[in-house]
Amino acid sequence: MTSTPFPAAPTDPPQLPPPGSTARPPLRRSRTDMMLGGVSGGLAEHTGVDALLWRVGFAVLTLTGGLGIPIYLVLWVLMPPAPAGPADRTNLLDEWVEKLRGRLSSDRTAPTAG
Repeated sequence: MTSTPFPAAPTDPPQLPPPGSTARPPLRRSRTDMMLGGVSGGLAEHTGVDALLWRVGFAVLTLTGGLGIPIYLVLWVLMPPAPAGPADRTNLLDEWVEKLRGRLSSDRTAPTAG
């Protein structure tokens, strides 16, 4: 019976990636990977988790407690859209959300009379 020796344990410290290479893309709604508002696609680009898993997560939250839809809608309003390219699509709901975001942001920045 022959035995194989165990591999030697590494003595060097693990190599870490440079600090600038771990930068994530900004959290924005996707204009290319979208089914409704691009929230799942934007979360996927930001986190590196597939958009399908985000969509399944929202569906599970909706079916188990009803929180999936309100969370999705809040994220849709709060997340800015990605810059539009020439082939990117937009829909009527997206335009409405942008108007709503504009109203919400102008309400916050309006000076208060005192």
